Amino acid sequence: MLKTGVLMASGLSIAPTLFNKLGARPVNSCYNYEYISDEQAILNGPEELKARLFANENPFGPSAKAKQAIEDALGQSYQYPFMFAKELMEKIAGFEGLKSENLLLGAGSSELLLAAAICFSQKPNCNIITGDPSYEDLPAKATLLNAKWVKVPLTAEYKLDLDAMEKAIDGNTSLIYVCNPNNPTATVLDIEKLKAFVDRVSTRVTVFIDEAYIDYLDDPKANTMIGTIKTGKNIIVARTFSKLHGFAGLRVGYVFAQPDMIKKLSLYTTGFAALSTTSLHAAMASYQDTAFMKEALQKTIASKTFLYDVLKKEGYDYIPSFTNFVLFPVKMDSKKFVMEMGKRGVGVRFWQFNNKEWCRVSIGRMDEMEAFAAAFKEIS
Repeated sequence: MLKTGVLMASGLSIAPTLFNKLGARPVNSCYNYEYISDEQAILNGPEELKARLFANENPFGPSAKAKQAIEDALGQSYQYPFMFAKELMEKIAGFEGLKSENLLLGAGSSELLLAAAICFSQKPNCNIITGDPSYEDLPAKATLLNAKWVKVPLTAEYKLDLDAMEKAIDGNTSLIYVCNPNNPTATVLDIEKLKAFVDRVSTRVTVFIDEAYIDYLDDPKANTMIGTIKTGKNIIVARTFSKLHGFAGLRVGYVFAQPDMIKKLSLYTTGFAALSTTSLHAAMASYQDTAFMKEALQKTIASKTFLYDVLKKEGYDYIPSFTNFVLFPVKMDSKKFVMEMGKRGVGVRFWQFNNKEWCRVSIGRMDEMEAFAAAFKEIS
């Protein structure tokens, strides 16, 4: 649809061969370190799962209110979702003190990351700067559109190195991508340092802040960068319902930016047509459902604390997590580790970077964490 519909109708001169690349080549083909995509991890995971811990999903959601909203919306599901999308946009924008013109909805944040990848890969010889490792979706797709991916190593604390990322900017830099909290390391940046970074850098290049996991912080409101949009900053902030709200399969996400930037990004999305009536109603019910969010967060913390204790008892270190997943170094080949855990019905992820072998464990229900513990003790 992107190839033959919205983009072509808008009169944009994007060569079809670029879209053929997106469809023909696996995204992970351009990674310089060992990694598999979420799709590969899920499709190639163990056939019999005791613990689904490879996709950073919220196993406690969606909320009862969201489920009821889906049932109630079925009678209107024959209608195109334009008015429902407008209502959700007004609700979200109003809560953040912005206008609907500052907001763009998408089918999860993936559609919006793709839109940014296309939008900021137009100029010849352009480059996109990210941390290394960080979430690869946007920059990996940009490389398939001939952009250069500039990877900046993390700090010794496995945080994004903002100073080094700023130094990496050159005349060809089209975008800086900041995933905060970061995936896969689960670390978070000091908000004052991030604000100062945006103040300096956004006058030179657009900054994309991916806040997919921000709801897992103690005070998301104090750590979001959405407020900088009110002061006119050249910044894009992405959010998703896929994590704490439990909407990974319902697909609702959004970005905030300046109105002109929203117009640019919207050229590369399917717009409201990508969102279902049922998902939109569920999102309206779930948004700012503080009771559910608090309960889901408490359950996540309990499972994460259990995981920490298991790792400590087995003599393993880990990176303290501000998200719903934990990254820790393993004492064998990480791909073999994942395979052995899979044989025991536990799905986890591997990474290989910084001369270490790593495992990333998504936080699941307590029964799933117990299944992880039992399998882990057999092979640790």
